[in-house]
Amino acid sequence: MSNLPSPTPEALAHSQRLHADIARKIGEEGGWMSFARFMELLLYAPGLGYYAAGARKFGSAGDFVTAPEMTPLFGQSLARQVAQVMALSAPAVIEVGAGSGRLAADLLLALEALSVLPERYAILDLSADLRARQRETIAAAAPHLLDRVEWLDCLPESFDGVVVANELLDALPAHLVLWTADGICERGVAVDDAGRFTWNDRPASGALLAAADEIADQCRIESPYLSEIALAARAWAAEWGHRLQRGALLLIDYGFPRHEFYHPQRDQGTLMCHYRHHSHPDPFYLPGLQDVTVHVDFTAIIAAAHASGLDLLGYTSQGQFLMNCGLLDCLARIPQATPDYFRASAAAGKLLMPHEMGELFKVIAIGRGINAPLLGFASGDQSRRL
Repeated sequence: MSNLPSPTPEALAHSQRLHADIARKIGEEGGWMSFARFMELLLYAPGLGYYAAGARKFGSAGDFVTAPEMTPLFGQSLARQVAQVMALSAPAVIEVGAGSGRLAADLLLALEALSVLPERYAILDLSADLRARQRETIAAAAPHLLDRVEWLDCLPESFDGVVVANELLDALPAHLVLWTADGICERGVAVDDAGRFTWNDRPASGALLAAADEIADQCRIESPYLSEIALAARAWAAEWGHRLQRGALLLIDYGFPRHEFYHPQRDQGTLMCHYRHHSHPDPFYLPGLQDVTVHVDFTAIIAAAHASGLDLLGYTSQGQFLMNCGLLDCLARIPQATPDYFRASAAAGKLLMPHEMGELFKVIAIGRGINAPLLGFASGDQSRRL
């Protein structure tokens, strides 16, 4: 794409290696690969995938900026909700997909200021590169708290406490589905005679077909209609029903309730790629050098979690959640008319305002054994929309 920044020769060679590796796997699988598998390799192929290799991804030097990278106010506000859930369950936190480690550092410092430090703060991230960066970030910001942090290789068999995941679900592999007048197809990836990736459709089947039929009935989909179904995100949410004994998952991501996700005007889906602070819809561009995401169907997430025995504890916009958790109080503690205040105020506006991140991003709380209303959903709870 001519309007996007050009990669370095080293980065381009890295991308070409991943392209060749995926093309070889497509050949081994009979010439066709589901987009979910393709997305998995783009992001997580060992040593080559976007999140498995060493390129800088977060912040101004990366491909996108997450809320924790913008301002400590995000972590300071979220800490109040984390503290309440820990008081109702156990003093333990697991952060899944911790990125640069910025949120972990901010949460630990904020919980320390509230005198409610967790006994342990675990991070589940399979990328060795990101683990190293997370350790560096926490060591620089909160060296006296580093000994409370541990890294996990898999989900715990049993857990009491708080699970935090910021922008995790959008990066879990999703299937592409095309509803047509002749039936429901799964859109996959093939390789043409020139070695380029190309789209290839085949009839949907199994669990994917069942999910697509359900969505078509509920949302009155009119063909042709292309969108995503994230079976992996559903499975991830359901898995906590077997592991969470008492506590809550706090999941923050961009997405919609189902009836909005599969809106008639959204007939090309939500698939989006992020490269050097540019967004575009082509997942075939520079494999391994760009993030590939889909929005979250929050109705599917709570349906899967509820079926495994978990409860919906709240659902609202990020802006409302952060307001309920006292973001403006945190901002007010910064001396006014100072450069720090002006920077924090601008970042707060991006986190809260509906035309920025405040409305597109949502927060959903799912748990077990939590009987008190949660602080972050005290006002403006939108659970009825799910």
